[in-house]
Amino acid sequence: MTSPKALPTALTRMLGVSYPIIAGPMFLVSDENLVSSVVKAGALAAMPSLNWRTPEAFRAAVREVKSRLGGAPFGVNLIVNKASPRASVDLEICAEEKVPFVITSLGSPKEVIRRMHEVGSRVFCDVTTFEYAQKVQDLGADAVIAVSSGAGGHAGPISPLVLIPYLKRRLKIPVIAAGGIATGEQIAAALLLGADGVQLGTRFIATTEARVSQGYKDAIVAAKPEDIVMTLRISGTPAAVIRTPYIDQVGLELNPIEKFLLKNPWTRKYAKMARMLAGSKALEKAAEASGKTTWKEVWSAGQSSGLIEDVLPASEVVEKLMRECHEALSRAQTLLQDRP
Repeated sequence: MTSPKALPTALTRMLGVSYPIIAGPMFLVSDENLVSSVVKAGALAAMPSLNWRTPEAFRAAVREVKSRLGGAPFGVNLIVNKASPRASVDLEICAEEKVPFVITSLGSPKEVIRRMHEVGSRVFCDVTTFEYAQKVQDLGADAVIAVSSGAGGHAGPISPLVLIPYLKRRLKIPVIAAGGIATGEQIAAALLLGADGVQLGTRFIATTEARVSQGYKDAIVAAKPEDIVMTLRISGTPAAVIRTPYIDQVGLELNPIEKFLLKNPWTRKYAKMARMLAGSKALEKAAEASGKTTWKEVWSAGQSSGLIEDVLPASEVVEKLMRECHEALSRAQTLLQDRP
């Protein structure tokens, strides 16, 4: 079967790829295998620098992906808030290795934009509001990733039906839609709303390349949209996870002491670091690729889990998404032709 035809947008033209899809950077999930498979299929993919325990291991992973892709573009996600202990070190590695694009999250991207632009790379910034999107545009961001309600991880509060056109009307840079997308029909809808591309996370957890346990992948396939809840107990910022008995037991809110420490200007930085470390450990134990699961299951996922019915190779996911997208766009054109 031939590959789906290319679909040009501002995103694909910027980075020279066929399809306006980014396999989003996911903690514990995205690695050399997943990123390489998606990119070879004609789309884009990114990986969090913190998926590797040391800067040296992260640099080795970047070089491995570069060697596999032979110049094709891929990205890295950097957590840029003050609680991230490796932000500056990992940024320098990205610059030295000339990573084609960087996605910033949870903080000011000012230094990332400055440094990556020095080496000719692009910077995309996660945003959930117009106010922040305007700030990163003014700082020189090359695009924003509009993280809306329904996303996995740190989801935004606004419906994608509102957030995408709202940002598109007000910004001069490309807008990439994220949140609740797992099918080609949804990609077509996002493009019709004005998006220049889409970022999918949860759909790529349910792939053969994702380096997580089969239990995690099965949980994605089994989950309904109603099973996704927002918890503060991963990083102190609302994050979407699959509801399990363990999540019910520990609750979704921070305890009063943590709330105080996170608000106090003298303790905020260290409290965030402690909460992020504890949350990361919980995610790591539940998602480890050994296949062993315990009752302490903390699985990050978005509402699009309800639309995911199988575990497939990443390349097949990309091809399926694009075929569905082209079919949906064709149906939209037919609707216009059929009107009197």
